[in-house]
Amino acid sequence: MTLIKSIEFKDGKLYLIDQRKLPEKLSMFECKDHKDVEFAIKDMVVRGAPAIGVVGAYGIVLAAENFLDLSKEEFISKVKESAAILGNARPTAVNLMWAVKRMMNVLEANKDKTNSEICEILLNEAKNIEREDLETNKAIARYGNEIVPKGATILTHCNAGALATAGYGTALGVIREAHYTGKNIRVFADETRPRLQGARLTAWELVQERIPAKLIPDSAAPVLIRDGEIDIIIVGADRIALNGDTANKIGTFMLSQIARDFNVPFYIAAPISTIDFETKSGKDIIIEERDATEVTHINGVRIAPEGIDVYNPAFDVTPHENITGIITEKGIIRPPYLENLSRLRDGKK
Repeated sequence: MTLIKSIEFKDGKLYLIDQRKLPEKLSMFECKDHKDVEFAIKDMVVRGAPAIGVVGAYGIVLAAENFLDLSKEEFISKVKESAAILGNARPTAVNLMWAVKRMMNVLEANKDKTNSEICEILLNEAKNIEREDLETNKAIARYGNEIVPKGATILTHCNAGALATAGYGTALGVIREAHYTGKNIRVFADETRPRLQGARLTAWELVQERIPAKLIPDSAAPVLIRDGEIDIIIVGADRIALNGDTANKIGTFMLSQIARDFNVPFYIAAPISTIDFETKSGKDIIIEERDATEVTHINGVRIAPEGIDVYNPAFDVTPHENITGIITEKGIIRPPYLENLSRLRDGKK
């Protein structure tokens, strides 16, 4: 098994695999302060809901360390200000806001300690978030493996692998687990336009792991589903509403609708931290719209005519009725989602 470590905090700096440069080049992006982290999240040096949650937590650590020599009042104020900036770096993925809120709770609980002590406590909390995410991914993989038949052909969309998390992955973690437990699976990976996370990142991870796979244009997936070539679809998530509606990379809704029409199981794989218990349904989820050049250009080369308008949403919302189950670290949640997610929120079995 190839260990892909996309996030590393070392010697007071945060190092990230620069996902903009894969698969042509494997290089690290260095973050010296929270502004570097904000840029890394906004420009998609790092992406994937769990990953940006972990990275956001470390961004707060860098902010605290940079403001260490200020007075206590200024120190607390500047760290909170930096946290607000980081929390708004990308609006759809709830894990980022979840991690920032968790770090701010730790700051508030320890504000009477020295600045140096607070920095150390914040660093330990960020490390805990990273460690917990890796453990969570492996638990998701184990539960998800239960629903993967032997010899299954799996379709996945975007990248929900080690690159999108602290390691191992969510949807791709389930695929890894099925492969390494000898289920003789094969994978179809959508290219995922316009940023090609499937072509550049998921395909790269599958090659690294030597998992039998084929890369396909997004538009080829419906034909494979219709023709009975796909046994199960597993994707990640950026935010899950209380009723089970799920925001994920643009193109996910299309797959879910076709899967429903042709009776192909459609699963979401995501940590509980991706569930936004305060958002009642998908209509309340803010969908990030990104720069037009992501559509009009490829690697800086214009492929569309000057003057054409562009609509470039980063995500869409899959309605809960299209989802067979949500694979979490605590097991697989099935319909009725409003009832079962509410029970999870309230700590009931």
